[in-house]
Amino acid sequence: MADLYWRKATLGGPSEAAITLRPLNAQRYYLSVKRCMDCVLAAMGLLVLAPFFPMLALLIRLDSKGPVFFSQTRVGEGGREFRCWKLRSMFIDAEERKQELEQHNESEGGVIFKMKRDPRITRVGRFIRKASIDELPQLWNVFIGDMSLVGPRPALPAEVAGYTPYERGRLSVKPGITCLWQISGRSDLPFEQQVQLDIEYARVRSLRKDIEILLRTVPAVLFARGAY
Repeated sequence: MADLYWRKATLGGPSEAAITLRPLNAQRYYLSVKRCMDCVLAAMGLLVLAPFFPMLALLIRLDSKGPVFFSQTRVGEGGREFRCWKLRSMFIDAEERKQELEQHNESEGGVIFKMKRDPRITRVGRFIRKASIDELPQLWNVFIGDMSLVGPRPALPAEVAGYTPYERGRLSVKPGITCLWQISGRSDLPFEQQVQLDIEYARVRSLRKDIEILLRTVPAVLFARGAY
């Protein structure tokens, strides 16, 4: 089964599954080149951004108490858990306050938690989240192989615990910093549509598709549609 490129079908609906066969050598070539591209671009990004991290760190510390970096356990390819890094954009008691805010969850379906005016986000946090700056440390996750530049956004273990078998199709590929739904509306899209786009990516992914998504990420970040 390892030699088959298996993905859930999206056109037939959640109840149907499909097996797509690709030449094994072609699949290995794609994954090898993708990994090389991840390493090179992530390393370049970290080197270019390194001079700006001290300034961001200072702004974060002046705005609120707590560490500059924030890490969470996330679920990656095949259900493997890893530490995902971000610049801290919330107050340090954000996790404790989440339960009292659950009733205000604006994400359809309730699987993930999203609020446009989340009171746990700091002033600097609103800016760095809007500009996706908070996710820049994930370039390190890409460099060490936990993530890819392109792939489904990594989910929390609590979210994965509530996944249906169809939704677990998101875990069939390595998670990424950007993905199809990130360039198609981001948090404005309902969870069900996010899942559909992630599984569609898993089914059709290629170097050309990855490069297309990376290029479309630039205007998506600049216009910040659906970012909060």
